[in-house]
Amino acid sequence: MNVVRTTDARRLEWHVAATDTAAASRRREVSTTSLSTAASRRVFFGVCASLFIASAALMAVACVSMSAMGETPMPGGWSMSMTWSRMCGQTWPRAAASFIGMWIVMMVAMMLPSLAPMLWRYHETAGRLGHSRAGRLTACVGLGYFMVWAALGTAVFPPGAALAGLAMQWPAFARSVPVAIGAAVLIAGMLQFSAWKARHLACCRDTLHCVVEQGRAPAAADAAHAWRHGLRHGLHCACCCAGSTAALLAAGMMDLRVMAAVTAAITAERLAPNGGRIARVIGAVVVAIGVVMLAHAFVRGAIAIAPR
Repeated sequence: MNVVRTTDARRLEWHVAATDTAAASRRREVSTTSLSTAASRRVFFGVCASLFIASAALMAVACVSMSAMGETPMPGGWSMSMTWSRMCGQTWPRAAASFIGMWIVMMVAMMLPSLAPMLWRYHETAGRLGHSRAGRLTACVGLGYFMVWAALGTAVFPPGAALAGLAMQWPAFARSVPVAIGAAVLIAGMLQFSAWKARHLACCRDTLHCVVEQGRAPAAADAAHAWRHGLRHGLHCACCCAGSTAALLAAGMMDLRVMAAVTAAITAERLAPNGGRIARVIGAVVVAIGVVMLAHAFVRGAIAIAPR
């Protein structure tokens, strides 16, 4: 009887020891994984911060350079930036390429603060699913996203340059530009209250849904899937930012203050709690700015045509 008891006690000790060893091994694995994730997170956001600083610095240099060239005084009391015009000896294709390059740099600086958390979530999910090239897949997502903005810049330049040329040649049209700018800003603010804006903002904010696609994320995602995901997210983002982009183009694309304000607004409505409420508050502010701009344009126009 004593032999049996001794054997059972030893078996129990071995079982407890094995359980403790397995638990310690799991704790070490969890600790190692946590350290690896933390290091990867620091590297990822360090790269994003470097890209943001570099693009913001390039845009600041471009804005200062454009400001040094001066602006053209126009009928109606406003000034036209050289953004939409050709430089001396520059062809239209080169002018378009220069604009698109500047546009892409600007969008990297403006969108990266709100895009980086989504990219990290994609990187983290891809790594958890066992993809060894999570970094490469995440880069494909980012490239697809900014390809949408590059296409938008390509589409924006021709009508912008045409309108600028029309304002240069037709004084009556130039006098109406301040009113058109105020109306564009007013409409951009009103768009913040629309269901269309709310729907696209919800998709932009719901990064988990966008990453795992309602729980059906493929176990073997490839570069093509990552590229398509970036394109989809870029399309939602471009639709969500339609009002902000219109306000930016109308109020001053090469104005650092306007760029900073639009960047802060986009980041706040994407990342802060109650993004829908923040979007509506931003819309109210933009509407007020549009009303002030319209009133100022009408008053200036009335003074210009008043008999002296």
